[in-house]
Amino acid sequence: MLLARPLAAYSRGMSNPVEAPDVVADCPHCGKPLPLCICDSVTPIESRIQLLILQHPQEQDRALGTARLTARHFENAVHRIGLSWPSLAKALGRPVADPARWAVLYLGSAKVEDLDTDAEIVAINRKGELEPNQRSILGRIEGIVLLDGTWSQAKALWWRNPWMLRCQRVILGPKRPSRYGQLRREPRRDGLSTIEAAAMLLGALQKRPDIAEALNDSFDRMLTRFRDVQATMPELAPKPKKRDFRRRRRN
Repeated sequence: MLLARPLAAYSRGMSNPVEAPDVVADCPHCGKPLPLCICDSVTPIESRIQLLILQHPQEQDRALGTARLTARHFENAVHRIGLSWPSLAKALGRPVADPARWAVLYLGSAKVEDLDTDAEIVAINRKGELEPNQRSILGRIEGIVLLDGTWSQAKALWWRNPWMLRCQRVILGPKRPSRYGQLRREPRRDGLSTIEAAAMLLGALQKRPDIAEALNDSFDRMLTRFRDVQATMPELAPKPKKRDFRRRRRN
């Protein structure tokens, strides 16, 4: 079933969405307005490591968000919208799940550049220090939790789900900044989109460059589609989140 929304509803800068008579249907799979949907080009990927994406309910950037698009690539991926879950198992919707075999990507105030390593994926302890035996720790990961939202929204998800402390915390030190470029500025160079983070983690941990390539190619197609559509439908452009940007710089 396709959901139709007033075209102006996708522009947060308009004061009266009712003024736009046209409607644009949403894709039931990725949730994007159909002019921005690239689901027809998504090819399923097999992955030994499972993916759990927890999306903050106030993350509503339908145009440039990537959580649902990322999940579309994997049959066993789980995408949840909410603030808290009593356990990893509940978030996954299964009877049992061992958090010790899962990693959660949460940058917080930690930065790879501050640690004595040139690795792009780093396991850290509760104090933000480099874990010993990096290869062994990263090699036994069976699943990854990604927090989807702005900097402050990811922080809220982290603190509202204490079971994440039983997971292995990992941070990223990408060699290149996000492909978003000027479309969506990040407060830190190591801030990536959800789909880029999944590409980096799932590809490297499984030594599967094909996974990283497939996800990054999808992201590139999404951004190209957005730029093409934006020229004729500027209503789809997300409003800059200035207030949240200032918050993230303080964290």
